[in-house]
Amino acid sequence: MSSSTPDHDAPAPDGAAPDAETSVEQDATTPADRTAGAARDAEEPQDVTLLVDPERVRRAPKYPVFLWMGALVGAVVGLIFSTWLIDVSGAAETLMKPGVYVSVTILGGIAVGLGVGGLIAVISDRRSLRRR
Repeated sequence: MSSSTPDHDAPAPDGAAPDAETSVEQDATTPADRTAGAARDAEEPQDVTLLVDPERVRRAPKYPVFLWMGALVGAVVGLIFSTWLIDVSGAAETLMKPGVYVSVTILGGIAVGLGVGGLIAVISDRRSLRRR
């Protein structure tokens, strides 16, 4: 396999001689000229509309923090509620496994806490939007 470089002095395929001025102009551009031209092209559009008001910063809530705090508060409330309810009702003697009751109540408290935390996050996110 041999590769050959094209001969610049060879006549063009249609029989016309190559234009010497065109090849000199193409070789005369330097990388600095090309960069300046690209910078000029990038600066041309002047009618760009700002989509963001730079003077107003939107303070959106961090959803994972609200959900984690809701789950934590729900677990604590579920633990306190279930142990209080077992002591008040005297169910510790009637239930065979009061730990299962406590666990289910804690999981229910976590689920409710997640829902409440998510609701609070959504409400605070709605308040952070600009009123129209």
